[in-house]
Amino acid sequence: MTLLHPDRLFPVEPKLRELARTLYDGVRDLPIISPHGHTVARWFAENKAFANPSELFVTPDHYVFRMLHSQGIALEDLGVPRVDGGAVEQDPRKIWRLFADNYHLFRATPSRIWIDHALQEVFGVTQRLSAATADEIYDQIDDCLAQETYRPRALFERFNIEAISTTESAIDDLRWHRIIRESGWPGRVVTAYRPDAVIDPEFEGFADNVATLGELAGEDTTTWAGYLAAHRNRRAYFKEFGATSTDHGHPTARTEDLSQEAAAALFDKALRGACTQAEADAFRGHMLTEMARMSLDDGLVLQIHPGSYRNHSGPIMERFGRDKGYDIPTRTDYVHALRPLLNAVGQDPRMTIIVFTLDETAFARELAPLAGVYPALKLGPPWWFHDSAEGMRRFRETVTETAGFYNTVGFNDDTRAFCSIPARHDVARRVDCSFLATLVETGRLDRDEADEVAHDLSYGLAKTAYKL
Repeated sequence: MTLLHPDRLFPVEPKLRELARTLYDGVRDLPIISPHGHTVARWFAENKAFANPSELFVTPDHYVFRMLHSQGIALEDLGVPRVDGGAVEQDPRKIWRLFADNYHLFRATPSRIWIDHALQEVFGVTQRLSAATADEIYDQIDDCLAQETYRPRALFERFNIEAISTTESAIDDLRWHRIIRESGWPGRVVTAYRPDAVIDPEFEGFADNVATLGELAGEDTTTWAGYLAAHRNRRAYFKEFGATSTDHGHPTARTEDLSQEAAAALFDKALRGACTQAEADAFRGHMLTEMARMSLDDGLVLQIHPGSYRNHSGPIMERFGRDKGYDIPTRTDYVHALRPLLNAVGQDPRMTIIVFTLDETAFARELAPLAGVYPALKLGPPWWFHDSAEGMRRFRETVTETAGFYNTVGFNDDTRAFCSIPARHDVARRVDCSFLATLVETGRLDRDEADEVAHDLSYGLAKTAYKL
């Protein structure tokens, strides 16, 4: 038995399937460019073995524990740590059995194809995960994890990763990146500058975070000028460790281009904790424009990930903290929200702004037309809830007619689940090749062009857009 159909995700019609398969064969073994994600730099710095299958597949992956929790399974039972240090399940085999017993919940979801791919292609598993096979599969993976060839660096090389970007807070000391650099290991692991904790007045501990920013940068961040200087300093520090981009996870896509006097006044209110919700949003919006202007100087690509209502459940946030699966997409405006930013820097060919969305209704109506005219603006690939075969297909069908291929940036796996990275890129390559096959067979793309576009979507666009 195998877990994966060789022609998965290809069209059903035989001629289309054959062409999609041929296009895919030309890109399937290309190196992986992973320009934005949340793998842990410490993994590659220490290169220690992953502790057990549950630590690798279940406990850190909000795609997994979100689905299980939706069926009434307590996060504590999945080993998810509590903020207060309260008791959670510590037996990884018990966690794995609970996961396996409920694996049917993932039928037809992206997680199912990612996990099956990792089980088969990385660990050689050929049986479907279930209550009956849980222990046998656990032992097989556990035996693999004890081998040197399953350490993080070895898997990085086996996955054919050319470059991967982690994401660190602006006030991270980047110690793990320093260890990687000093180790002499040639794997390219770079960082990305994520300043939400020191840009968002509603982020917990904002004033203390800004003070830490000042200490790290050697600047007086009680002043507006010192605060901006501290950002420039930290961005330069991140560039020393390979950063080619910044990343901003704001609740909305709002941007502003305020006067320096107005921005300084808002900053003062933010430090005092006196901002209204609207003022906090305005400050975040203005800081996107400030970050863009800094990008004109230092060349960092600006990524905007807006439109998620973060930590929707108050009790879960209180008990488990951030990033525990209770982030929900919201309606997002881009036409009005991005106008101040685009008026400020959108015509400058030195600028690259990559915008993501969780609001698919915005693709054809707003984002594709915006990216189809502003030189600085590019569209990020389907993200998060839409990082699926269906989401990828909808994306191509929706944006290509207005933005084309070359105002998009290829694929971006954006994950904490290390072993799912090859699976996610494989899905994207299969879906894109299927879309290109349809264009060829309906007379909209020449056959030789399809090979070139498939290569660009799989490898070239991400490498170019992110300067990797």
